[in-house]
Order: sequence, then structure tokens, then C-alpha cells
Amino acid sequence: MDARYLFPADYMADPSAHVFNGRLYIYPSHDRDAGIPEQDDGSHFDMVDYHVLSIDGDPMTAPVTDHGVILDLKGVPWAKRQLWDSDVAERNGRYYLYFSAKDRDDVFRLGVAVADRPEGPFVAEPEPIAGSYSIDPCVFTDADGAQYIAFGGLWGGQLQRYRDNRAVYTAADDTLPDGTRCALEPADGEPALCPKIARLTDDGKGFAEPPRDLVIVDETGAPIKAGDHARRFFEASWIYFKDGKYHFSYSTGDTHLLCDAVSDTVYGPYRFARVLLEPQIGWTTHHCVTEVGGKWYLFHHDSAPSGGRTHLRSLKVKPLAG
Repeated sequence: MDARYLFPADYMADPSAHVFNGRLYIYPSHDRDAGIPEQDDGSHFDMVDYHVLSIDGDPMTAPVTDHGVILDLKGVPWAKRQLWDSDVAERNGRYYLYFSAKDRDDVFRLGVAVADRPEGPFVAEPEPIAGSYSIDPCVFTDADGAQYIAFGGLWGGQLQRYRDNRAVYTAADDTLPDGTRCALEPADGEPALCPKIARLTDDGKGFAEPPRDLVIVDETGAPIKAGDHARRFFEASWIYFKDGKYHFSYSTGDTHLLCDAVSDTVYGPYRFARVLLEPQIGWTTHHCVTEVGGKWYLFHHDSAPSGGRTHLRSLKVKPLAG
């Protein structure tokens, strides 16, 4: 079997998958048709809750259980709309859901919600993570127990508005009067914008340090250029450790690839290594790479079951090649 649709009963996407207490849990975003026309700023992705799925056995064949809603937009005091990608990490026997949502000013922030069980329910903190911005958080737990959060996403994810962790462009619409989009993206020959990485505090609820650039370099060690749309970072951070190396995998966005880069340290730089997944049906893809029962799997999504409607996506899994 090349790939399996995990949950045909509903539209879900952006999976993060972890093994907790011997069982596989998958934390996706939950797509819905909000009646909003498709736009480059992603406003048609108007999700309002999170579910968790679990599998006891082989991800390619075992039954999938939907545990229902684990967090709802109404339960996030600071958020206005758009519960986008999330991830979950265990810390001292409790479970921390890291998620992205727009605040009352339509600025994306990262939030934290906490539960006593992997299947929730999760209770959101009253405020977003101080100093947070953009989207697509993932949390990596290193061998020494330290936890790191990586995040960021271009265009609708608003990463292009920031330099040195400070907003330098705050207009709700990233379009200049002459029609130029995403005004603060670098020129093609300049280094691409980087995803961000920061160590988390001991309580898991904040940054222990200012977020720093997670730099992706080419075969010569030079940072990937902004015009290299087949290799530059766009969104969908995921860090994993395999074969003695730290891996950073990500989406290229408008070229619809999932790519992998490797490093000897969690902070990088990460050297571009390979394409993990060719373009799927739908505008882009989002994923995670997870070891289950001694085998590695690539969890992702496409829009084939909805007839290519980019905001109605379906979860998939396949064995990781190589």
C-alpha cells in the first residue's frame, strides 16, 4: 500500500503525530467550508476547533479512533479566528497543545493549552505566548529533555512582516498600492526568510530565549535564496532525530514540495538534503515524520477526496522512503 487515507469521514489536515503511552495520536487541523472564496492570504482556511485521532497498531492498517473536539475557538480567550496548525508535546506527565490562531487584531500568535491526557480536553492559557508570531508550531524534545519550538509561515502566515522578532509591517492586507504582494519578502537573489526556533521554558508555556533563525543552506553552505522556490522554506516546520542527525522538514508552499534538511545540532544550520514528497492534489501540503513501532512514516494530506478544494483536505500516511 503506497498511502492510506486515515479518516475519510471528515476533512482534516496538517497532522502532527506522536506515540504517547504506547499509542499513536494524530493532532490535525479540522477543515470546514466557511463559504469564504479562496484567497492567497488563506482566509478561506477558517477552522474553529481541533480533534485528536488515535491508532493502536500499524498506521497503514489499524482502525482510527476520533476522540472528538479537544479545543474549541470559544475556549481560547485571546483568539478571534483561524485555528491553524498545531502540535502536542508531553512534559512531566501532562500534555501541551501548541497552536496558531489570529488574535483580536488579526495577527497570528502562538497559543498553549494543557491537558492531563493525550486525548484531552485541553484548557487554553488566557494569553498567547509572549513575543510569539506567525504560524505552524512544532515542538521537538531532545535527548536531554530540553524542548524546542520551531514555527513560521509566509504569505497568510505573516512571517514576512517580521525582522529580528519585531513587526516591521502591520497592515492587515500585505499588498502595496501598486499591487505588489507580500511587500517585505526578500528579493530573489537575497537569502530566504527563515523559520524560527527557540528553546521553551521549563513550564512549557513560553520562550526561554528570543527566537532565532533556523537557517537552511545549500550544498556549498550558502543560505538558500528567496528565489529558489523549490528549496526555500515556506511553512510547515517539523524537527525529528534519525540516523544520528537532526532533520528539519518543511513545505515549499507555492511549489508544493515537502523537503528535508539535516544538521548536527538542533539549532542548525540545516543542509538541504532531498525532496520527501512531490506535489499532491491541493495548493500545498503539510506533514510530520514519526517513528511508530520501529518504522518511520510520513503523515500528510491532499485534497483529492474533495475534488481539489484546497481548504477541504484529507489526512494520509505512507511509509517514509529512506
